[in-house]
Amino acid sequence: MRPSRDRIIRAGLGTLALTGLHRLFKPMFGGAGAIFMLHHVRPARDSAFQPNQLLEIAPEFLRATLAYLRAEGIEIVTLDEMRRRLEARDTGPRFACLTFDDGYRDNRDVALPILREFDAPATVYVASDFAEGRGRLWWVALERLIAANDRITVTIDGGEQRFETATVEDKRAAFAHLNGWVVAQADDRAAVRAVGEWCARNGIDSDGIGQELCMSWDELRAFADDPLITIGAHTVTHCNLAKQDEATARTEMADSRARIAAALGRDVTHFAYPYGTRSAAGPREFALAETLGFATAVTTRPGMVFAAHAGHLTALPRISLNGNYQEPRFLPPLASGAATALWNGFRRLDVG
Repeated sequence: MRPSRDRIIRAGLGTLALTGLHRLFKPMFGGAGAIFMLHHVRPARDSAFQPNQLLEIAPEFLRATLAYLRAEGIEIVTLDEMRRRLEARDTGPRFACLTFDDGYRDNRDVALPILREFDAPATVYVASDFAEGRGRLWWVALERLIAANDRITVTIDGGEQRFETATVEDKRAAFAHLNGWVVAQADDRAAVRAVGEWCARNGIDSDGIGQELCMSWDELRAFADDPLITIGAHTVTHCNLAKQDEATARTEMADSRARIAAALGRDVTHFAYPYGTRSAAGPREFALAETLGFATAVTTRPGMVFAAHAGHLTALPRISLNGNYQEPRFLPPLASGAATALWNGFRRLDVG
């Protein structure tokens, strides 16, 4: 995330928290509840260069979040219970759902004990290639590539480009440029392969990152046996579905579900779109998820869940528990709906 944008968001959350203005938004924009999005939960790293910090929170912040939800009388429920309430027009207490993307091992080792403390259920969305050890966590590879070198040379669009990466500022600039290039490519699979080539050229082994960080099928099988845990699908390769033709997108979604079901011996009824932004998941993907029979599907579009989402269960918004904003004082503005109301121009639904 660009530093200026990061500062603006922090300032907005801080202002809402300090003034208490979020309380004015809650009756109209708090909705029925919220789906919280997490990735890693692990102890904070001592490094000035952490471009993927937004994807991880410390255990203390997860514990503070769950304590806050309990103190506010917000019920932590499964996605199935959320769906039941929406379809039944249940006007009971506000709810929160917890979701984790990608299937990281720290979800089991660090997050699960905290979930047990609060008897809090959660859904973990698994990209099947990650569980099989073949997945490409290119954003982690790119961070490691830049962190380990004082300069790197990469091939982009047929030409060589050199980046000085000796200082933290240089590293951040290089990551922003190269990350932006990957995200902008029409062929995202070729872009991911390019990151692997950059790593190999500069002495970084990117092949084993998935095995290092993500749970295997055997680990997931035991993890899924915990009554608090539901396993959802997250495609096969963690690709940008909107950049695939319809047949490929359908296969990514359906095969991911089938592989998880075969490996774990249980049905898979919930889905998360990789990346999940407007440019990665839209009406075509929402319709595919519905046609394939998923009970719910979540995006990364920020927003609260409203009663009207009962008609859009495959286009659900989430609230990111973002590592750049892991301060307990930000929880009331996030849970009130104030922050997302401002972000969305006071629209309740963003399903187009």
